[in-house]
Amino acid sequence: MSDAETISIEVVYAMPDQQSIVKLTVPQGTTALAAAQQSGLDKQFDDLNINEDSRLGIFGQLTALTRVLRDGDRVEIYRPLLADPKEIRKERAARAKARREHQPDD
Repeated sequence: MSDAETISIEVVYAMPDQQSIVKLTVPQGTTALAAAQQSGLDKQFDDLNINEDSRLGIFGQLTALTRVLRDGDRVEIYRPLLADPKEIRKERAARAKARREHQPDD
């Protein structure tokens, strides 16, 4: 395979106390998901599963798993959220409303 048929990319994954960056040379036409799977990071991090449910980004922007990569792209594997921010806001608003409704009128 000639250099014109390959691109250089990075795949990154981070935990609060550890991060890893893997540099890869992949064929042109490689997707974000394929690159993440080829990185081997799922073997380095026990809780990481790279599959069709994974959330990936390129330079901090969420991207489709099927996005075809370009030379120099950095694919980021995102950890699942521990809590949905929308749900947290809804719960907080409901608690505030309940407090207002239960306060005696002056």
